[in-house]
Amino acid sequence: MVSIDGLAVEFSGTTLFSDVSFQINEKDRIALMGKNGAGKSTLLKILAGVRQPTRGKVTAPKDCVIAYLPQHLMTEDGRTVYDETAQAFAHLHEMEQEIERLNLLLAQRTDYESEEYMQLIEKVSDMSEKFYAIDLTHFEEDIEKTLLGLGFERSDFQRPTSDFSGGWRMRIELAKLLLKNPDVLLLDEPTNHLDIESIGWLEDFLTNCAKAVVVISHDRKFVDNITTRTIEVTMGRIYDYKVNYSQYLVLRRERREQQQKQYDEQQKMIQETRDFIERFKGTYSKTLQVQSRVRMLEKLQLVEVDEEDTSALRLKFPPSPRSGSYPVSMDNVGKSYGPHVVFQHASLTIERGDKVAFVGRNGEGKSTLVKCIMGEIPHDGTLTLGHNVQIGYFAQNQASLLDENLTVFQTIDEVAKGEIRNKIRDLLGAFMFGSPEASMKKVKVLSGGERTRLALMRLLLEPVNLLILDEPTNHLDLKTKDILKQALMDYDGTLIVVSHDRDFLDGLVTKVYEFGHQKVREHLCGVYEFLETRRLENLQELERKG
Repeated sequence: MVSIDGLAVEFSGTTLFSDVSFQINEKDRIALMGKNGAGKSTLLKILAGVRQPTRGKVTAPKDCVIAYLPQHLMTEDGRTVYDETAQAFAHLHEMEQEIERLNLLLAQRTDYESEEYMQLIEKVSDMSEKFYAIDLTHFEEDIEKTLLGLGFERSDFQRPTSDFSGGWRMRIELAKLLLKNPDVLLLDEPTNHLDIESIGWLEDFLTNCAKAVVVISHDRKFVDNITTRTIEVTMGRIYDYKVNYSQYLVLRRERREQQQKQYDEQQKMIQETRDFIERFKGTYSKTLQVQSRVRMLEKLQLVEVDEEDTSALRLKFPPSPRSGSYPVSMDNVGKSYGPHVVFQHASLTIERGDKVAFVGRNGEGKSTLVKCIMGEIPHDGTLTLGHNVQIGYFAQNQASLLDENLTVFQTIDEVAKGEIRNKIRDLLGAFMFGSPEASMKKVKVLSGGERTRLALMRLLLEPVNLLILDEPTNHLDLKTKDILKQALMDYDGTLIVVSHDRDFLDGLVTKVYEFGHQKVREHLCGVYEFLETRRLENLQELERKG
């Protein structure tokens, strides 16, 4: 369906990748994988036609519709949520108007035998055939279904898009793309701004309704659930596996072991050959053999071992000072903004050492309750922090709060106190800012993932006994997420984490607080038991309604 031939991207004398070729077939579900900076997003932009390669080409049939959701975008203001989403069908309305115009033109002409008249008839027939083949009878229903699936309420439909945050605008763009029913859907980190329920809905949609999909995502569960093929971008080339992410990891390890074995054997042979040349280079009777071996070494194709992403993030939280037995206690806590009730009657107790998750749809009060605990906003009811509670807080927008004019080193240097100052270089290395160039980069030139790592690093410098993390994994790659998760599992304090990342929460939290319908419900279980419970409750609810 879409053919990629000999793609190369070079800039500033560096080759990002070269001679990349593969095909995207109908019903393909492809995950683009590779470490940060390998060129995944660049490759997606080239497929979308928003960036040109240095060499090579992308070819697709003329009527092939390719839709692209970038990581960062801005939705236009000035329309309601519903009207902006309906823009997905704008091209069809334009087509309808063009058919009307051409029919009017035909009715006015009398040169029935002319070449021009025949061309007009052909054009009208072609456009009409395409237009009437599209079923527009359910388009209003499709818009509603898609918006509701992505977490909007009916009451949101007529609100202006300017009322909504960047994450919700991203959902509007995603809704528009899905409604276009594209032949190829290109998604760059689509789950970053979705809650658990919306991710589940998107998974179902992509699995059952979408045509070809190419996705970059750091959400392992999402990638495993929707993809059947993994293309790894590494060291300037690609490897194409016809399996999902988990199976790809196994095959990749086997491939690397095989490469290592071939590399070791070749290096041994090279050393033996060099020893022979060195030993007999002055011996007349061996001249021909020496020359033959020199030529062989010159022509030898060296075996390369794919780089292992060894930029390991060895996270270790400092020991936490002992807090009281109940770091957070709430009785009848609520929060309203005028007539709008976010949540009410929340009564809960978090014990020392608890690791809990706040989950639920966006806008139901998870971050609001965090702000109440932080003392940033007033609330109803009683909220008490225990004895000697010292809070470390990572907000959703923490990365954007960094001073853009400071370097990476200065950002850490200004908060490091006491003994840790001697270890700043080690800490920077652990967070993948080890080289002098990386540590002297200004914050303003860092990627989203780099900023998130830097903000987390600042948090690590102070010993705290209550860690509150609001969406800490957005923009973190899979390896970094694994290491952060392990550090949090080893952390000896109390943890509250707001996250939609099921794989990250699995095995980390033992208690789930669910936010929804102005209530906060406690579930004494891990995230997958909670999701199973919710699924059963939703089915029972549907049966009752039925």
